[in-house]
Amino acid sequence: MSTRRFRSRGLGRIGIATLVAAVGLSCLAACGNDTASTDSTASAADSTSFPRTLDTLMGKVTIPHAPKRVVVLDTAELDSVTMLGIKPVGAVIPHTKTKGGFPEYLADKVDGATDVGPLLEPNLERIASLKPDLILSSKVRHEKIYGKLSGIAPTVFTETTGGPWKANLAVHGKALGLEQQAADALTSYEGRARTLGDAIKAKNNGTLPTASVVRFLAGPTRLYQSNSFSGVVLADIGLRRPASQVSTDPAKTMKDVSAEQIDQADADLIFIATIDDPGKTEKGPVTTSPVWCDLPAVKNGKAIDVLDETWMSGIGIQAADQMLADVAKATGVK
Repeated sequence: MSTRRFRSRGLGRIGIATLVAAVGLSCLAACGNDTASTDSTASAADSTSFPRTLDTLMGKVTIPHAPKRVVVLDTAELDSVTMLGIKPVGAVIPHTKTKGGFPEYLADKVDGATDVGPLLEPNLERIASLKPDLILSSKVRHEKIYGKLSGIAPTVFTETTGGPWKANLAVHGKALGLEQQAADALTSYEGRARTLGDAIKAKNNGTLPTASVVRFLAGPTRLYQSNSFSGVVLADIGLRRPASQVSTDPAKTMKDVSAEQIDQADADLIFIATIDDPGKTEKGPVTTSPVWCDLPAVKNGKAIDVLDETWMSGIGIQAADQMLADVAKATGVK
């Protein structure tokens, strides 16, 4: 059987590993430009395709020229624009990062960006002072201030975040004039995910394991469903999900469970995401409970801690690539 290798290219990198021949894999270099200035792009849009008018769910939005000063108001948009080689002039800090700071996996791509948060109440004066030529966000986050944002710069919203991240990436790419680059990056990522799934299947005698996703945060413990961001990535790999985490309802991407119900997380692999202050969560009581300790994955050392900022709030190709690396490690695919 051929040897397949999956490895991370480091925080903030786009590729992990890609198939180059039937006998093996080699690593891709990152396609972003870490040294890009705050008002330039590494993958320059075709200026002749502007002005362009997008038919968005908030109405028609005209973008007069290829954006160079972009403000993003959520983490999915941050992943998208930096993946496409753009360093935003402004962005918000993830609301689950109680210690503050931009996502660490994108640290080298947001250096110099201005914090315009908090996420749910962006600082409009600060945004305006940056003189953006494009603002990206979603209706679910900022519908109430859309009018004010669009008065500052052309503003493009998607409907929501999480599960529809691939469609949202297409919107972001179109707004930036980089739709082909976005499509190519998505195709490349999906190829990496399939290759990883094939390697896991081969290693397990033709059977793919089941995978569960648990998140500990302030409030109830959650099981993330098959139609969440992390669920879509696991599906791209081909991992099966327990019945407790299968959802076709776009409004139900997570399920709250008590410590007594945590056996619904039962699967061959359990991936555990925790906000950066576990003391504010129920992680301690849940993971010391008899119900949790009796789960086969816990007994077998297959309950694995992963980064919340990639599995939960990254919501883009770069975060997904970090997930692929985590799954490869958990399944012993080197």
